[in-house]
Amino acid sequence: MKLRTVIVDDEKLAREELAYLLERQGGAEVVGQAGDGIQAMGLVEDLVPDLVFLDVQMPGLSGFDLARRLLERPSPPEVVFVTAYDHYAVDAFQVNAVDYLLKPVDPARLEQAVQRAARRLAAGRGPAAQGLTNEDIERIVQVLTERQARQGRLAVKVGDRFLLISADDVVYASVAGEAVTIVANSLAGTSNYRTLDELQAHLDPNVFWRVHRSHVVNINKIKEIVPWFSRNYILRMKDAKSTEIPVSRAQTRRLRQYLRL
Repeated sequence: MKLRTVIVDDEKLAREELAYLLERQGGAEVVGQAGDGIQAMGLVEDLVPDLVFLDVQMPGLSGFDLARRLLERPSPPEVVFVTAYDHYAVDAFQVNAVDYLLKPVDPARLEQAVQRAARRLAAGRGPAAQGLTNEDIERIVQVLTERQARQGRLAVKVGDRFLLISADDVVYASVAGEAVTIVANSLAGTSNYRTLDELQAHLDPNVFWRVHRSHVVNINKIKEIVPWFSRNYILRMKDAKSTEIPVSRAQTRRLRQYLRL
C-alpha cells in the first residue's frame, strides 16, 4: 500500500522533481503539494497524509515550525526533511523526523526514507523523541558523509558534455532565470544544481560567499575591489573577462570586516 504523501517546498521546481522521483520509486502517492507552511497545515488537515516531505527554509513558517505543529496533531504524519543544508540535521531528528535528505535528492536515499516511514507507521509511532537515539546519530553521520563525498568536485555542463572540475577552480557562480552558471579558470558552463542555495551548500562557506542574491564568489579569486556609490563595492574577478560582480548592501559590511576596509 502506497503512503499518502504531501510535499512542502517554496520552490515549484523542487516540488515537481521530488514528486517525479516518488512516482518512479512507487512507495508513495503524492496527494498534495504546498508552497508554504500555512498552506501545508490546511492540506494536512484536509488530506490526512501518512508522510510529509518538508523543506527547511521557507518564508513565514519554517519547516521546523511546521513539523512541531504537526506533532501536536492526534495522529501526526511521518516527516522527512529535504534541504540543501546539512547543518540542520541534528535539529531535524530532535523533532522526531523519520529522515533527512540533501538536495539534489538521491533516488536510492529517497526510497530508503519512504521505506523507513512505512516501517514506523506499521509499528505504530511512539511519542516525540526527547533526545537523539542511536539510529538518529547513525543517520546524521550518513548525511554528513554524503556531504563530504560531494564536496571537492563539481559537474559543469559545457555544450552537450559534463566536465568535472575542482571547486577550488571556480571563480564565481551566478543565477539568471532557472539556470546557474559556473565560471572557472578555464571554462564556463551551467551547473546541475538548480539554485545557488543548493550549489553553495556543497561548497566551503569560508571560501565561497553569497555577496549578492544572484552571485556566489570565490574570495580567493577576487582581483580588485572597486568602490561604488553609497559606500558599496563591485568585485572584479580573476576570470578571462575580469567580470564585475556587485556586492549587496547586506554583504558590504561583512566584506569590509574581512578585508579591513
